[in-house]
Amino acid sequence: MALLLDHQFKQLSADKAIDTQAFLETVSHLPPFFDCLGSAVFAPVKADISGNISKIKSVYESNPTKFKTLHSILEGEKEMYGVEWPKIGATLALLWLKRGLKFIQMLLQSIADGERDEKNPNLIRVNATKAYEMALKKYHGFFVQTIFQTALRFAPYKSDFLKSLSKGREVKEEECIENIRQYLLNFTPTIDAIYEMYTKMNAELDYKA
Repeated sequence: MALLLDHQFKQLSADKAIDTQAFLETVSHLPPFFDCLGSAVFAPVKADISGNISKIKSVYESNPTKFKTLHSILEGEKEMYGVEWPKIGATLALLWLKRGLKFIQMLLQSIADGERDEKNPNLIRVNATKAYEMALKKYHGFFVQTIFQTALRFAPYKSDFLKSLSKGREVKEEECIENIRQYLLNFTPTIDAIYEMYTKMNAELDYKA
């Protein structure tokens, strides 16, 4: 579980403002999460997340004072790009990044909630499928959906997945689940706050990849 617990998200402030630098530092450690799923089909998602993090980081570093929070990035780019916004810049990068993060969050939450296939309780296919359907599927065209649905059938055993999250260490499942719950305490509110921000600013887009 070191992959997650070594780099936890900070607790949100009362105004739900998300510090850009702290956010980027934390999410930069998440792309290897997709290696734990075993299938090479998740490599594009990993690359997409890494690419979007880099795009947001580039905008932030262009003016750290102006873009101190994620909200200030959206506000600044809305003023900067006019009618092209939100289909441009770090706003678009964060739009796709939050969907990848939502997939991770939903997968971990499903495992923490004990959801499983009673006939194959040591598989995470049920958890991964739920996460994909809730976080990514509606934004993928038929071809991409077909690739993912094939990959999800080969999702790893839960024991192998948890061992990968623990960086190869043998850890009891109960301890891993408790660590996942601990990680979600700040991760989930952060993702929810980003989604809420996009809704309030009317920055959400529904086009398919």
